[in-house]
Amino acid sequence: MSYMETLGKNAKIAEPFINSASTSAKNKALAEIAAALRNNISLIIEKNELDIINAKENGMSDSMQDRLRLNASRIEDIASAVEQLIKLTDPVGQITEGFTRPNGLQIIKTRVPMGVIGIIFESRPNVTVDAASLCLKSGNAVILRGGKEAINSNKCLCSIMREAVKNAGFPEDIIQLVEDTSRETSVEMMKLNGYLDVLIPRGGAGLINAVVQNATVPVIETGVGNCHVYVDSSADLEMAVNIVNNGKTQRPSVCNAVESLIVHKDCADKFLPMIAERFKAHNVEIYGCEITKNILGENVLTASEEEYAREFLDYKISVKVVNSIDEAIAHIRKYSTHHSECIVTKSLESSKKFQREIDAAAVYVNASTRFTDGGEFGLGAEIGISTQKLHARGPMGLTELTTIKYLINGDGQIR
Repeated sequence: MSYMETLGKNAKIAEPFINSASTSAKNKALAEIAAALRNNISLIIEKNELDIINAKENGMSDSMQDRLRLNASRIEDIASAVEQLIKLTDPVGQITEGFTRPNGLQIIKTRVPMGVIGIIFESRPNVTVDAASLCLKSGNAVILRGGKEAINSNKCLCSIMREAVKNAGFPEDIIQLVEDTSRETSVEMMKLNGYLDVLIPRGGAGLINAVVQNATVPVIETGVGNCHVYVDSSADLEMAVNIVNNGKTQRPSVCNAVESLIVHKDCADKFLPMIAERFKAHNVEIYGCEITKNILGENVLTASEEEYAREFLDYKISVKVVNSIDEAIAHIRKYSTHHSECIVTKSLESSKKFQREIDAAAVYVNASTRFTDGGEFGLGAEIGISTQKLHARGPMGLTELTTIKYLINGDGQIR
């Protein structure tokens, strides 16, 4: 039996204990995890520092190092997020529908855990805790596979969580980490049929495409965010500057950050210098069309198909000046990853048209795309942002980690 099959077998053995657990028992385990994280802050930071040192030696960008870094404040935030899950309604056992057939059969549609969930993610160790705690609350066992960049942090966090759930009376193997970060184990995890009920990738386009192309287990796509803001001709330009600047510079390394700016020609001469001035504080690199270059000058780099399609995850942005809202929508349709898109406008007609015609999980009018987040939507922590159109789309909270079971009660009916 291979290493990955062993993890899968362990998860299947542990699965019934968490699938059938009461809400109070799961909440007790979450409380144990939160307390254990706080009790081990120094150890977590020590192990995380090993990953940061390796990241610097390997030339990781500053924005990606920021995703990787843990400090006392961030660990407290992670522990608090676990505690927030305790307060959320447990979806397991909820009856979503019930009816009686003409033949007397009583049919109840209820929510149940998916079973064993696999999560493949990159260099954000907070995902290790978020994913494990969400799976726990929704009654699922989980196999976590983080990137090699965060291996020391992830091993530490998983060890702490496994001990915590053991103290709460659960098998440790409801939470497991793939400690071998080779490509071989990653590909084997994608083909772990018979053990994984669903696989969820969280990361950049490269990771998600690799999972979609190689996986034989069911996959929920998440995360790639080539997010656009379109500044309409009627936009409040100060508002637009604030929204675009927030979306691009508050935290550029996340999937709901703005990567592309589209501006109507009627306000481009005034708006583009305003946003360029605001971008100076973060040295944002601008890739623009010819009109953008004519307005902003030689510091603007030429935007090609590659830049318009790219999720930068950095202080970089592509810019396109358009003649109409229809041209803006066509541009977004061509390059969108269906994550989060925004229009800034005073026109009710334009806002309705944009929300009607743009195909994305979240479509904003006059608000930053940075709000596409489980916590900001009131869902608590999230497993990721789904860009698919299956049962889960947008921020995936507890409900999206459950499936449906039909319970049928009869008194001897036969067909």
